[in-house]
Amino acid sequence: MGYVIDGWELPSVPVADSADRFPVRRIYCIGRNYAAHALEMGSDLREPPFFFLKPSDAVVPGDDTTIPYPPKTSDFHYEGELVVAIGKGGKDIPETSANDHIFGYGLGLDMTRRDLQGAARDKGRPWDMGKGFDKSAPCGTIVPASKIGHPDKGTIWLKVNGKERQTGDISDMIWNVPESIAYLSGLVELQSGDLIYTGTPEGVGAVVSGDVIEVHIDGVGDLKVTVE
Repeated sequence: MGYVIDGWELPSVPVADSADRFPVRRIYCIGRNYAAHALEMGSDLREPPFFFLKPSDAVVPGDDTTIPYPPKTSDFHYEGELVVAIGKGGKDIPETSANDHIFGYGLGLDMTRRDLQGAARDKGRPWDMGKGFDKSAPCGTIVPASKIGHPDKGTIWLKVNGKERQTGDISDMIWNVPESIAYLSGLVELQSGDLIYTGTPEGVGAVVSGDVIEVHIDGVGDLKVTVE
């Protein structure tokens, strides 16, 4: 069987100490999963987690990479996050076995056109063009859980041009990783290749062309992204 148009390269991200890569199927993002960030975005309740999607080809792979300043925005925000790479799919996954479905962990940026997101939210419209645009999902090297285990605590920080803008601990998540996997797999069947961006601490803000964003999570790694 052929295709009526040329196909495209499967999006993927590097894997630590391997020539093989992790293929990206879907990118799920958890909204407002740190209490302080929920407060700065106008929410203060431990409500059920909510998710939004980015296209798989929005991923920008690599630990030191560049992204363009996107069109149609004047308020381009960073959000540094722990990324979970699903290695084994499933639906209605129990919290107690959720870690068995994880291949590994990485660092990511949920880049956001905040002005477009806010305008859509205010009109009750989808966030897609504020969140799911081209190159909006930088993701560094995936480190297999077989090497680092399943981190449930550790400092996460983000710097812009060397100045710290976000700091927290992944233990501060409102919904931890097993809880999030269990909830999400009740809504959709997770598959190998899915990435879950697990939310961001407080301190989100805007960047401009020329800015350098650095993200770190203890025990997981570092990510550096330059805005062109």
